[in-house]
Amino acid sequence: MPFKANAARRHRIPKRRHRVTNWAAYDAALRRRGSLTVWSTDAAIVAWRAEPRTTRGGQPHHSALAILTALTLRAVFRLALRQTEGLIGSILRLLGLDLAVPDHTTLSRRAETLEALPRPRPTGEPVHLLVDSTGLRLTGPGEWLVEKHGTKARRSWRKLHLGVDAGTGRIEAVELTTNHLDDGSRVGSLLDQVAGPLASFTGDGAYDREDVHGTVAERHPEAAVIVPPRTDAVPSGTAATAPTQRDRHLRCIAEQGRMGWQEASGYDRRALAEAAVSRYKRVIGDALRSRTDRRRATEVAIAVQALDRMLDLGRAESVRIA
Repeated sequence: MPFKANAARRHRIPKRRHRVTNWAAYDAALRRRGSLTVWSTDAAIVAWRAEPRTTRGGQPHHSALAILTALTLRAVFRLALRQTEGLIGSILRLLGLDLAVPDHTTLSRRAETLEALPRPRPTGEPVHLLVDSTGLRLTGPGEWLVEKHGTKARRSWRKLHLGVDAGTGRIEAVELTTNHLDDGSRVGSLLDQVAGPLASFTGDGAYDREDVHGTVAERHPEAAVIVPPRTDAVPSGTAATAPTQRDRHLRCIAEQGRMGWQEASGYDRRALAEAAVSRYKRVIGDALRSRTDRRRATEVAIAVQALDRMLDLGRAESVRIA
């Protein structure tokens, strides 16, 4: 897969064709994603009321699991907080349950402190981590100002960093930062979220930095770093006697070309990270609706949990036919 290399001649490269082999099961999984019973679980109903508080302060009416369930429904069905309150109330009435409905103010306030990180991996196999980032725009008064006054001012946005397991497609690490932070500086925080050993770390040319290689080597010495060197990259001073991983990449590129290196190193799997970014924007959306950075981080973490759960319901299995 060429990615950015030979972009002017990409139309001459035939596209790979695949056929889904488990279409019936995958079709059923897609339908289940829209089922309310999938997202409002029995465990959440049982633990809906908050446990009695033992410290000083007011007693909350709803447990963290109840708030998490409500915010998950909001993310999956792209609802506003008031519509989320109405949906939760209708579900509880249909179930005949005498439980309090969290109002939209409570949902917004509790999102500030809610812990909703990605779930641990079900297996202990080494992870082939694929990283990528994308921008998420901020909604709010800025949209109204553009429509009302036609201003050309540049609107703010946040950067979403994702770490995807190449084997399962699950999002293993996620972080939301301001738009002025570069991709390479967030490698350490992404790696800290990965449970278990790391087999390889794959990223685009933005991660071709010495500190990125050092961060991966510090946490996972045996992990391979698959990052394309820049076009003007030169070997290190010890390339002849003690070559680094980057030196070996440069040697392979010199012998086989960029396309050959991508196929030999497994860099073409990075397309799965771009697919995860696309899946996030198609299912969840390309905007953040919360107003504070802490609530935005909770919003992103809940969205990632929902996407991983969709994969647990069933994913497509395909074989290459051309």
